[in-house]
Amino acid sequence: MKQPAVYILASQKDGTLYIGVISNLPLRIWQHKNHQAEGFTKKYNVTTLFYFEQAEIMESAIAREKALKKFSREAKIKLIEANNSDWMDLYETII
Repeated sequence: MKQPAVYILASQKDGTLYIGVISNLPLRIWQHKNHQAEGFTKKYNVTTLFYFEQAEIMESAIAREKALKKFSREAKIKLIEANNSDWMDLYETII
């Protein structure tokens, strides 16, 4: 699945949030889950995929990532819950 996407990871329900953008979502989430991605997500064990959006082109995905990062924490949680009310790990749906 090589397609631009923006995604939200969390350490747990209502936990630490991380927003990223990538062209190969399954690979990148695997890297987060297996602590192969250095930095914030590894340090804070942010490994669960709770939300993602696919885009036609990378520029659109990047623009959406920047917009989501400006959302309040409350708005980010509402976005997740509007699409994934049970806070299920979506990784299995993308592989």
